[in-house]
Amino acid sequence: MEFELKILGSASATPFLDRHHTAQVLSVNGTPYLIDCGEGTQRRLLEYKLRPQRLQNIFISHLHGDHFFGLFGLLGTMNLTGRTEPLHLFGPAGLDEILTTQFRHSHTHLNFALEFTAVDTTEHRLVFEDKNLTVHSLPMRHRIPCCGYLFREKPKRRRLLAGQLPAGLTPAQLTALTLGEDVRDEAGQVLALNAAVTTEPKRARSYAFCSDTLYTETLAELVHGVDLLYHEATFLDDMRERAATTHHSTARQAGLLARRAEVQRLLIGHFSSRYRDLEPLLAEARVQFSWTSLAVEGSTFSVAE
Repeated sequence: MEFELKILGSASATPFLDRHHTAQVLSVNGTPYLIDCGEGTQRRLLEYKLRPQRLQNIFISHLHGDHFFGLFGLLGTMNLTGRTEPLHLFGPAGLDEILTTQFRHSHTHLNFALEFTAVDTTEHRLVFEDKNLTVHSLPMRHRIPCCGYLFREKPKRRRLLAGQLPAGLTPAQLTALTLGEDVRDEAGQVLALNAAVTTEPKRARSYAFCSDTLYTETLAELVHGVDLLYHEATFLDDMRERAATTHHSTARQAGLLARRAEVQRLLIGHFSSRYRDLEPLLAEARVQFSWTSLAVEGSTFSVAE
């Protein structure tokens, strides 16, 4: 079953050549989740054959334009192409007011329900769950309210060994076995020992999206051990004073956080337009954490079960 991240945009505030503003799609077991929606996101979705109408949930980190200016256009296109299903939108307070103003002055009337949930960017808490996963907010330290998102697959059920199962078990009893229970008859006699007829479940996977932020060591605890960590790396470390002034991080700091959090893999992005060549940022992060990759446009990163 898939657990796959597609990078749609990797630029910081100013786009540069083939770098668009921040947007990513995490696909889990066939369900896509859009994370941030910078300018051009709907075109990038089409370019990579990701159907916008399949989106059910959109997560916005903060209200700087490079992270959400593509949202109004995307919603408008969904409306024009006949969407009727509800869409769930998560983001900082005020996003609903911005959209309402745009809709009012452009005389846009959505034919689908847009259900907005305001996220408290100062707290680490559950903001969403469905059959696939849970999503928790991650507090960021930026110039305006900002959060990241932690996506964790729900625990999976044990797998049945068909050749070891006794005959005549009911669907309810088979379900009980996948949940780790032994199956007994009305007299209490064991019909099937769970340990004998099932194997361990496949592991649950995880992805942490850390948006614009100052280097924050406390994040290491919140994202500890995740399979895939995205962390902004706007600058090289020789510009760490500029990074601090603008409430951003350097590539070295991203690598340091990944090492302290003991994650499996790090992706860096949100690159300043001052860098034509991204290899120095990659090299700097890898000094701290060797399993680092660039979150460049069009890249896909998969996490195995």
